[in-house]
Amino acid sequence: MSQNVSKENADWLGLSNKVCVVTGGGSGIGAETARRLALAGASVAVLDRNHAGAATVAQDIVAAGGHAIGIGADVTSAQQIGAAAIQIRKTFGLCNVLVNNAGVQLKAPLLDVDMEKWNQTLMVNLTGGLICVQAFARQMIESQTGGSIVNVGSITGSCPRPDGGSYSASKAGIAMLSKQLMLELADYGIRSNLVAPGLIRTPISEKSYLDAEVARKRKAMIPSGRVGVAQDVADVILFFASDRSGYVNGQTVLVDGGLSETIMSLVHNPAPLEGRP
Repeated sequence: MSQNVSKENADWLGLSNKVCVVTGGGSGIGAETARRLALAGASVAVLDRNHAGAATVAQDIVAAGGHAIGIGADVTSAQQIGAAAIQIRKTFGLCNVLVNNAGVQLKAPLLDVDMEKWNQTLMVNLTGGLICVQAFARQMIESQTGGSIVNVGSITGSCPRPDGGSYSASKAGIAMLSKQLMLELADYGIRSNLVAPGLIRTPISEKSYLDAEVARKRKAMIPSGRVGVAQDVADVILFFASDRSGYVNGQTVLVDGGLSETIMSLVHNPAPLEGRP
């Protein structure tokens, strides 16, 4: 498992004994989030359409003394997610936290994008999130203790990327879905917030960083001076999941090292006027 979370920090987060569901938990940001939730004392259900990946993450958590189960489930299937919800309830109890992290990427210009692949991207990244909410928010309502939904978006949901129109559109959609869920579920004590990662090194993106020049240029773009890692995103997800963000609702946090605020640095500045700083 990842870097230790002290008992004091775990108590501070208030996640001990919470039942947390993480979709797309078999690798990358999802896997790191699952591990850190377990370190904070939560019981974690790791969902991934790659059952082997979900099982491996869950086994690692259990081996380290945590509580977890790995479930193979496709977020685009209401039947599979419904069955997973029943299994999780029987194993750990009612869901308290849902992390909507499952996602796929598609690189293609919009004029040429294959409609089947476009629809699949929206199904996983947007509709899949709603399917999971319909399954697990009902458990939160039944518990009568509220809950937290953390949706994982992307910097590309607000900043378009070349040849990434389908992904950007799906992530813009999950951002609005997150706000809509806040509005509709607040009366039940359920919060909905969004975490939007910037440039993060994960197993999916790692191939790009094997090119030293690409890695150098990307690092140079980021005010914080480095490309992010999965833990950077997982830590913010834990905050949104925890009681410490209890009065934060309907919000988006960009986890991008300041990248989204650098647009003006691309604008050429002429030499300053004489006599002025």
